[in-house]
Amino acid sequence: MSSRHNNKLPTNLPQLQNLIKRDPQSYTEEFLQQYRHYQSNVQIFKLQPDKPSKELAELVMFLAQVGHCYKEHLANYPQELKELLLCHHTVLEPDLRMTFCKALILLRNKDLINPTGLLELFFELLRCHDKLLRKTLYTHIVVDIKNINAKHKNNKVNTTLQNFMYTMLRDSNAIAAKISLDVMIELYKRNVWNDAKTVNVITTACFSKVTKILVAALKFFLGKDEDEKKDSDSESEAKGPSARDIIVRYSTGKKTSKNKKKMEKAMKVLKKHKKKKRVEVFNFSAIHLIHDPQDFAEKLLKQLEDSKERFEVKIMMMELISRLVGIHELFLFNFYPFVQRFLQPHQREVTKILLCAAQSSHQLVPPEVIEPVIMTIANNFVTDRNSGEVMTVGINAIREVAARCPLAITEDLLQDLAQYKTHKDKNVMMSSRGLIQLFRTLNPKMLHKRDRGRPTESSVNAKIYDYGELEAKDYIPGAEVLEVEQEGEGDEEGWESASMSGEEDEDGDWVDVHHSSDEEQEEVTEKVQSMPEEERQAKAAAVSMSRLLTQDDFKKIRLAQLAKEVSSAPGKNQKRKIVDSDDESRGEVLSLRNIERLHKKPKSDKETRLATAMAGRTDRKEFMKKRTKLNPHASSTNKEKKKNKSFMMMRYSQNVRTKNKRSFRDKQIALREALIKKKKLQR
Repeated sequence: MSSRHNNKLPTNLPQLQNLIKRDPQSYTEEFLQQYRHYQSNVQIFKLQPDKPSKELAELVMFLAQVGHCYKEHLANYPQELKELLLCHHTVLEPDLRMTFCKALILLRNKDLINPTGLLELFFELLRCHDKLLRKTLYTHIVVDIKNINAKHKNNKVNTTLQNFMYTMLRDSNAIAAKISLDVMIELYKRNVWNDAKTVNVITTACFSKVTKILVAALKFFLGKDEDEKKDSDSESEAKGPSARDIIVRYSTGKKTSKNKKKMEKAMKVLKKHKKKKRVEVFNFSAIHLIHDPQDFAEKLLKQLEDSKERFEVKIMMMELISRLVGIHELFLFNFYPFVQRFLQPHQREVTKILLCAAQSSHQLVPPEVIEPVIMTIANNFVTDRNSGEVMTVGINAIREVAARCPLAITEDLLQDLAQYKTHKDKNVMMSSRGLIQLFRTLNPKMLHKRDRGRPTESSVNAKIYDYGELEAKDYIPGAEVLEVEQEGEGDEEGWESASMSGEEDEDGDWVDVHHSSDEEQEEVTEKVQSMPEEERQAKAAAVSMSRLLTQDDFKKIRLAQLAKEVSSAPGKNQKRKIVDSDDESRGEVLSLRNIERLHKKPKSDKETRLATAMAGRTDRKEFMKKRTKLNPHASSTNKEKKKNKSFMMMRYSQNVRTKNKRSFRDKQIALREALIKKKKLQR
């Protein structure tokens, strides 16, 4: 009797579930009994679907847990659950609806349901007014699609779901459309759906009338990928001449202060070139995958002009348009007058608007289109009636626009801005010097003679090409530092040396390498510097045509090109100290730091200084006065009261008059007693 009473399998579903997972065949009858019980509960539920049913919820989860043990019996069970949810999800009790969804997720994790139909059902359920349910479904959708594409891309499922999401983005329910967009963005960030189709579906969300969807799509295109940026930094450092090559080159000869200065200058030039020649990794690769960026930018501009959104949203739209124009080099001439209206010092977020103006300029835009923008910035910002910070921001913005479109700035304006190099405000002075340094490399002839600096070989040949002009060279620039190879000599020697080196290295012994290339390279460079320009080009063309260049040859060419920026032009001596440029490399996308760069920290106002002082006074208990009273509520002693009395009341008292007449011994005793008393009170 006791064993019969202990067997409560028909009512104890967790125990039955545990036993079925261990031995499914032995408990088939009990399972079928529970399955019939589930079917009867479903029939009752269909009569009143809005009523809660705890028993049905337990049976649904029980069948989902043991579904993999009786696949033939539960072949129609997942479809029944999907139909119940699809028909009654609007009226279902929230807990029961969550239980149904969890059961379907459990069956999907056991690979008992086709993912396409289930995910489409879950997208339909996103319309429910249940925040917890929407969060659960969002997490499952992202994880499930990631698992589907874990080993290889499942293009069939991806295409079906992407087409379905495209319809969901245009859904009348804003919540469902927003979550669908979030799913696509999350999958793109996880490199699951990082194809052009996903990006172009997200572009449709930029024209949504719902502000939250619009902002989410704009943030996606304005986002950054820091991991790719770190990878690009590590890759770019491995290419080109290293700092060791320059140190070896300048330390082979006589150690003089002149050579030391040359080496320091060469290291600075190398650092600048490493930033400039860095392999461009597209942190904004989503913008590159847009099929028709010109049409997309034109539609965005039309929407921006008619938009009644908040100013912050308009700024985001302006940033996206400027990046599209700058990266794809689009022609959107109406954008510049639109931006020009906001270029006032008192304008809110004016630095971001200046950034948009600089970002949207490129070499293919006619100079007469961008010139009014530069003149507006100069007239409104770079005037003595404005503060130093405003003038600094204006000059920085002009410098960034001129760096991308040098033809847009006139010679008179450039020379006027160069006169601020002696301004009393250090920020204005350094910004003006940065502009001068930029045009020393672009076109020194536009500057006044005293601002051109020491001419180098590279700056002498620098010039700004006319609008639409290209210079196609039939030789490799800098190849004149190499020697012309005779036919048939270099190839055989190269192959022989390569094969011999492989045989010699097999022994594992050290091989002595003769490093005479540095001294030879110096001699060749000096010889090349004395050659006229026509001979250099002729020799470079001959070298380019006569031999295949190796990596070592390209390294020599780069070192020679760096030396051109270090060494002065023929017949020119150093007359003044060179102003080092601390500009960062200008990639595809500018940052606010390029516009807001201040070389001197502005002074804090009184409130800021007071707040800083108060923040530093926390947790200073060791400096606070220690209370010596046993009872904190007791009154003060006569000794403490004396300290608060005025001196005129106490000057004739016996203690004050005899204090100055004490001997040294009395003072010692008084001090000792005071210290002993203080120590007792601290215990």
